[in-house]
Amino acid sequence: MSKIIILTDSCCDLPKETIEELGIKVLPFTLTVNGESFREIYDKSTQEVYDLMAKTEEIPKHSQISPVTFEETYKELFEQGYTDIISVSINSQGSGTYNNSIIAKNDFFENNPEAKDKIRIYNIDSKCYTLFYGYPIIESAKKIRKGAGVEEIIAYLEDWFNVCGIYAVPYNLRYAKKSGRISAAKAFAGELLGLKPVILFADGTTDTVDKIRGEKNIVSKLTDIVEKNMTPQTPYIMLHGRDDTIAREIEKELVKRTGRKAEMYGRIGAVVSANIGADIVGIIIRRKNK
Repeated sequence: MSKIIILTDSCCDLPKETIEELGIKVLPFTLTVNGESFREIYDKSTQEVYDLMAKTEEIPKHSQISPVTFEETYKELFEQGYTDIISVSINSQGSGTYNNSIIAKNDFFENNPEAKDKIRIYNIDSKCYTLFYGYPIIESAKKIRKGAGVEEIIAYLEDWFNVCGIYAVPYNLRYAKKSGRISAAKAFAGELLGLKPVILFADGTTDTVDKIRGEKNIVSKLTDIVEKNMTPQTPYIMLHGRDDTIAREIEKELVKRTGRKAEMYGRIGAVVSANIGADIVGIIIRRKNK
């Protein structure tokens, strides 16, 4: 009889209580700011990270999850009797974590030959960040509880990662420029004119797809963009940073236009905030023509 578990990293931005309730195994990223190191989710809450960022000009630093950490986790799960590990990682274009998960798989089977016919490890690149893979991981964990097989779950995840995208508007680009992680923001030159980029996170890349003049126009403009690109009658997820006011206003507009409320709300966590700031709104949608 199969025993399946979802393994992921803390950039999925799932609340600790959800992780525990659904039995998802989450490896935390370690961040360092002002000489203090802490594990995302486990040592500091998202709000505590926001507060820390507000008190310093320093950009939090974080490193990829190591092959050793993955290998130790695979062994731990094997010893707990799991037959299948579905490992879902942060975008491989933004972190070496996914590649490390594969290196670790090879090392694990080499160092534990008795495991070869007893456990299978499936490594999946989410091609994105935050609840883009956090939400389908929740759904996958629910599928496991209902008796779904590995093939069904992997097909669901890969379909989601190939079709969905995040349309996001950072209110300023200070963190994105300093971190150098968001190429679309780096290339955007409209800040002095009061312009804010609409960045599409999808397919492992970031791209500035539009611009908005002033915060007062974010709600109408971002709603227009999402409505134009969203597959009708499909779920959408609202993302926000330290404040959810604009996210709530956008949802109200989308309810008027589509008749659907957001499937889920979520805050971006420490890793994403370190790279794009804590002042942001975003929407995850299933894109048309994908």
